[in-house]
Amino acid sequence: MRTNLPSLSTDQIAAFVELARHGSLRQASVDLHLTEQGLRNRLLALEQRLGIVLYEKKRGPRRNSPLTREGRLFLPHALTFLERARSLGELFSGLTEPEEIHVASTQYLILYVLIDAIRRFHRAHPAIRVRLSTHSEQEIEQALLRDPELALGVAAPYEPGHNLVYRDLFALDWGLVTPPRHRLLAKKQIELEDLAAEALIVFEHGSTGRQHVFDAFRERGVSPRVEMEATSTVVVLRMVEAGIGVALVPLMPGNVVTRGHRVGVRRLPGRIRPIHSGILLRKGEPQSPAAEAFIQFLKPRGQPGT
Repeated sequence: MRTNLPSLSTDQIAAFVELARHGSLRQASVDLHLTEQGLRNRLLALEQRLGIVLYEKKRGPRRNSPLTREGRLFLPHALTFLERARSLGELFSGLTEPEEIHVASTQYLILYVLIDAIRRFHRAHPAIRVRLSTHSEQEIEQALLRDPELALGVAAPYEPGHNLVYRDLFALDWGLVTPPRHRLLAKKQIELEDLAAEALIVFEHGSTGRQHVFDAFRERGVSPRVEMEATSTVVVLRMVEAGIGVALVPLMPGNVVTRGHRVGVRRLPGRIRPIHSGILLRKGEPQSPAAEAFIQFLKPRGQPGT
């Protein structure tokens, strides 16, 4: 039997696969929760053990994949290696019930925060599953108090009752969203007064976002002309795309909210009170290690400290 097998680790192979997936050391290191130097060290160790060069070491942006010819040949084998390692790790996992975390959240936070957080969490903790329930902001408190299986809620700004505690995660500033080439996009600076004559698409009654927008108009002495109301940010953006009007929406870092929509965007920092979002927990009830681990993945990438 052959004994001189190369000493390869799943950490090294995973570093190479993430580099191939993202095309950049920076983004691959973010996904693996490593420093760029830590990722580079794993790749260099892998190259030394294989005796080949897997990727080009040029710095700066590039349009094409950084993989060398040998790297491209190695990639499918690396993917197979990781899949087999995952299968080995899960070989006996069926003997016990998998751990599950039940989370309630608003549609906005599910779309723009939780889906990405769950993807990264499952990669780091494949034996733990996250089950999501969609609720309005008003429903999340009652769901936590009513359902003992619900581990935590993720919600927009909140004043919790005596039986709940709130952990703030991040704040989102607002932006104006218009159809492409709208006349307001040409203005050097946009104020809320400029929107008085515009057909405005707003969030439904009872939403925190709607309250923030109308409070800001009231402070400026402006009476907006409401054209339509919508239940979600996605519906608002589709209405703007259709030319029905303009809208004010909270924006995530990296243009993730408006990506894929044919709209113009202008950020309006300081014009409207930011939207704070965070975690709701039952007071005095300790969280499981799995739930605490998941909470660490909830802060959106691009926010300070991520």
